[in-house]
Amino acid sequence: MTDDILGRQLLAVARHAIASELALETVAPDTDGALLRPGATFVTLMCAGELRGCIGSLRATRAVGVDVRENALAAAFRDPRFSPLGKEEFAALSIEISLLSAPRKASFASEAELCARLVPFVDGVALELGGRHATFLPQVWETIPEPRAFLAALKAKADLPADFWSAHLNVSLYGVTKWKESEFGEAQLPS
Repeated sequence: MTDDILGRQLLAVARHAIASELALETVAPDTDGALLRPGATFVTLMCAGELRGCIGSLRATRAVGVDVRENALAAAFRDPRFSPLGKEEFAALSIEISLLSAPRKASFASEAELCARLVPFVDGVALELGGRHATFLPQVWETIPEPRAFLAALKAKADLPADFWSAHLNVSLYGVTKWKESEFGEAQLPS
């Protein structure tokens, strides 16, 4: 299966899940066995050019099709930063799916070493320490392109001070393959 076909299927699964939850008339998307393989995804929702929700999984613990469906529903209706998506927003909704590579644990003696080894626009970064955790997809580099600022914002997301560093900080790096509805033309709206 080509990446484009997989991307189209995952985007269709996400849109169908949200439409179904909103009780909009919709037809189940065509899918195949590729959606049964394990996969970790993030589903990002945009409405009128603004972030409307983003929820995902860092580890592949379920079938990629199930992961996308569950993350789409969570992004639309349970992202704590936003109120649940309303029917009136559905037509303006744009969906992006990010399929994550397996995270690679990384060890760094200092934040300076981590900054030097990060590859902007390529590396997704996850931090974890004592129950605090946060991640930024590689797409976040588009708005925070400088490594020190990127890490400071990620630490703030994890509720850690911007200048915090500890040898016990768990850092993982990952990449993504991403698809946006706009790459495939107009979004498939329910009939």
